[in-house]
Amino acid sequence: MSINIQKLSKKYGKTLALNNISLTFDKTGVVGLLGPNGAGKTTLMKILTGYLNQWEGEVSVGTMDLRQELKNIQQITGYLPENNPLYLEMYVKEYLNFVGDLYGLKEAPVEEVVIKTGLQEHSLKKIETLSKGYKQRIGLAATLLHNPQYLILDEPTTGLDPNQVVEIRKLIQTLGKEKLVFLSTHILQEVEAMCDQVVILNNGSVVLNQPLKALKTEDLQVVAVSFDYRVENLALQKIPHVKSVVNTFDFEYELTFETQEDMRPAVFDFAHDNGLKILNLQEKIEGLEKRFNELTKGD
Repeated sequence: MSINIQKLSKKYGKTLALNNISLTFDKTGVVGLLGPNGAGKTTLMKILTGYLNQWEGEVSVGTMDLRQELKNIQQITGYLPENNPLYLEMYVKEYLNFVGDLYGLKEAPVEEVVIKTGLQEHSLKKIETLSKGYKQRIGLAATLLHNPQYLILDEPTTGLDPNQVVEIRKLIQTLGKEKLVFLSTHILQEVEAMCDQVVILNNGSVVLNQPLKALKTEDLQVVAVSFDYRVENLALQKIPHVKSVVNTFDFEYELTFETQEDMRPAVFDFAHDNGLKILNLQEKIEGLEKRFNELTKGD
């Protein structure tokens, strides 16, 4: 379900939270909403969910106008707030059935969302006994019960350990293949790992709106990797196209390659051939960090 935002503005008293912004989003994909505190991200999400109804401009979802058909739009919207509200004393399936009743669903697809979010082994457990990672999965499962066409996720990986972050990232990427997902975050690595499109807000204005791929440095690629053991820099420099190796912390390294070919498979092969386990592996978009700092400088 595509979304079209035209000349959207919102004031809180004399403070201009959103300043005449215009954005268009496709039917699927993961959109990263970035910006410093007070940039307007939360205000934009509150408008898209219908929480705020006093604003100027036009917002349409598909062929529906947000002002005129708010309830219909809310029926196809899924929202996961930063502080994921759960009834901890309830069992997982019990809670999901309860949420299905709140949606007015005659037959909530509880089993389906349990499988999609990887909760099969925990569906009969009390929510309070589960880790924060699984609680986030429950929040996502509840968000998916009514089969929304687009999702708004506010800081979905906050407070998770590295393994939980990887799991939630994979789930969000999978959802982005069939739905439009808005991901609000202040962590650039989250955008690099999950998003197709990047929107940076600053002082209520859109200062950048580009596909993530367009932000890549033309001739260089940086790969961040963590192993289970320390590796000599000289050994890593033998990987094809390596320009430099930096040991950033403990067993963590940044490898800079002089090529736009995806070199992560080569790093994986290096680990396999040397009996190493990879704990984390991702491409860093140097252009994203540079542009974010340039566009939000002084905030």
